[in-house]
Amino acid sequence: MTYTHTIKTSVSLSGKGLHTGKFVNLTFHPADENTGILFRRIDLPGQPEVLAHAELVFDTSRGTGIKNGPAEVRTIEHLMAALAGLQIDNVIVDVDADEVPILDGSSRLIVEALQKAGIVEQKQERRFFVIDHPVEFAIPEKNIFFKAEPFDGFEIKVDVDYGTSILASQSAELKDVSRFYPEIYNCRTFVFLHELQFLIANNLVKGGDVDNAIVFVTQMPEQKVLDQLSAFFNRQNLKVTENGVLDNVELHHANEPARHKLLDLIGDLYLMGKPIKGRIYASHPGHFANNEFAKKLLSEF
Repeated sequence: MTYTHTIKTSVSLSGKGLHTGKFVNLTFHPADENTGILFRRIDLPGQPEVLAHAELVFDTSRGTGIKNGPAEVRTIEHLMAALAGLQIDNVIVDVDADEVPILDGSSRLIVEALQKAGIVEQKQERRFFVIDHPVEFAIPEKNIFFKAEPFDGFEIKVDVDYGTSILASQSAELKDVSRFYPEIYNCRTFVFLHELQFLIANNLVKGGDVDNAIVFVTQMPEQKVLDQLSAFFNRQNLKVTENGVLDNVELHHANEPARHKLLDLIGDLYLMGKPIKGRIYASHPGHFANNEFAKKLLSEF
């Protein structure tokens, strides 16, 4: 028999939002049974709340955002993945801006903070979202395919293919949620250099840094481009390494990009409100497709 969990004591983290560049304070608090994952915007009048649920997702363009009236919180996927991976069911999350801090671009610092706070068992039996028949979801024109099938446990696998010599086809899988730490939790977000240049030009990554994202370079840029990036990131002499990564960022795993996509998917699926009991497969997942798949599952069962 499995019971729900919360944290033992409150714990805080601070950092910049990836897209807004705002400095954000984030505090996790213990919560009673049946609370779920509840975000509280403590910077707004009345401290409005928004429950972490797929039906309240309103934006998936550059991360996953949820909204309930005046309460909106963006880029929550890494935080949600940390809670899913540590099997925390009930927690209140205070945030003083409209975006969760990007931190190192993975779930690592959140996982470590929650582990430090301590995880405690509650008295309520844990409820699962049980997959009792196969469910498929596809967007053929984008080569996106998802499948859920019955399984007495939790397994998840993703396949990605970026069609470049630097970053081509990769796979990642998790055989049990208890292996999220240490297998998946520290896998960072990534971007191609040409995508990064577009985001910078459109003022969309004010909190970006080479420390919180892996930047893949498919074609060697001119020196003036590297100089511009160095100025943007406030880092001297950025270079492209032999493995096609900006600066000297070392990959935690050879398939870290695929593992990060798996991390994102775990976080987005935790917005279903319950942990899944079943086997999940996804080809070319992304926040929009992840959420559409979650909503299809919710409608099927």
